[in-house]
Amino acid sequence: MSMNLNSAENEDRGVSSNQSDVWRRHAMVSLYSSLLNHAAINGYQRAMKLQCDVEVVNRMLPSFGMKSRGKGVRAVVSIGKHLDKSSQRSNIYMMICTAKDRTGSKYKLRDNIEKFFTWFVEEGKATVRLKEPAVDVCLSKADANSLKNFLSAARLADRGSNTSSLPLSTLTPVRARDVEQPKKKLSVMSKKDYPLTSNFPYSLEQLQVSYCKLSRVDMRMLSLKALRRLDLSNNHIKKLPATIGDLGCLSELILHNNHLEAFSEALCLSTLQQTLQVLDLSQNRLQSLPSRFCQLRELMNLKLDDNKLAGLPLQIGRLSKLRFLSAAHNQLTVLPADFFKLSLENLDLFGNPFVQPNPLDHTMQLAFPLPLQEIASRAVVDLRIPYGPHLIPAHLCGELEAAKMCECGRICVSFHIRTAVSMNLHQVSHTVVLVDDMGGTDAPVEQHFCSLSCYSEFLDGCLQRGLR
Repeated sequence: MSMNLNSAENEDRGVSSNQSDVWRRHAMVSLYSSLLNHAAINGYQRAMKLQCDVEVVNRMLPSFGMKSRGKGVRAVVSIGKHLDKSSQRSNIYMMICTAKDRTGSKYKLRDNIEKFFTWFVEEGKATVRLKEPAVDVCLSKADANSLKNFLSAARLADRGSNTSSLPLSTLTPVRARDVEQPKKKLSVMSKKDYPLTSNFPYSLEQLQVSYCKLSRVDMRMLSLKALRRLDLSNNHIKKLPATIGDLGCLSELILHNNHLEAFSEALCLSTLQQTLQVLDLSQNRLQSLPSRFCQLRELMNLKLDDNKLAGLPLQIGRLSKLRFLSAAHNQLTVLPADFFKLSLENLDLFGNPFVQPNPLDHTMQLAFPLPLQEIASRAVVDLRIPYGPHLIPAHLCGELEAAKMCECGRICVSFHIRTAVSMNLHQVSHTVVLVDDMGGTDAPVEQHFCSLSCYSEFLDGCLQRGLR
């Protein structure tokens, strides 16, 4: 008897449990459905208004021998209700507001769209062809997702079905700032003018923020994908975020008079390799530049004045497009051997403590016989054998990239003899700022030798020319 009672209780519990599971599922489905509806309504609310460039082309113009202007103007395009005075009924219209016509021009949508042209919708372009009047509404420079939502709403309005799901409001004139041309240039020259509560205009191509006492780069600047020139001079910035390298259009980076102590190697390996042409790092606290600095091969103008640099990048000769170089008032005592490869228009190295070179003064890093690693490294560079961190350790890649060229034409990597020779800087630059107060234009340049015999031949040549 007791067993039967227990089994009955268990069955009741099972039924109760099953019912609660069903109710729970129903509640979750209902909640999920309401969230989807809410999300759809929010999406359509965003779709009801679109900021873009608009050109309204009258299709009858060619018959009168006329052409359209072919250029859009900044506008806000809205879909909403408007009361027809003749019928006293609300219909759905598309309204186009521009800076010259903020009250807007209205076009009826229901059963009035002949065709949508959406081949380039992913590029933010589309055309809506209306039946009456016979015009094409050409949309461009729109956000692709917003444009898709807008076109979906226009289709529903044209069909006249399910328009109840569209949260349509009465069409009203727009504010002047909504139809302004996208701002391309902005200068902020004092801390009180710095935007704290509003974002920088997304369309900026040139941004200058100076004398604002910034201690770091504002991350809002790094979302400006159209930015070509960024000037953060005369601030207190100590470190650059690697995400500056994500600015895919940046060609000029001005960081004059900050507190920078290093230039990140990550920036040298970023998209700046393909875009950066002007770099101003003058008046900072730099003591060295990263070994990969010369990966920035598009550089044409490089300013390094008034730092604490003890040397320039060893592979500076790889900057084949460099035309303007200034590194005045640093701690340079000798120039890298690669300096011979430069072809400059203007060079300024004034105020550096260059030493008078003596070919007899040398540093020897040789072993007899040469280690197997050095022999292999020389062969890899000489024979141009491909290498990379996926094949050999990263530190070996760094050594190979810093390989030196002997006067005989052969390569030396870690084992060599180093000395310095004097070079007239007019050999590498059309215009040279005097190196010292004495009016000189000569500077010492490193020279490397792969063996004792090469260094001996070099010394013999110096002695024959009477150079000591």
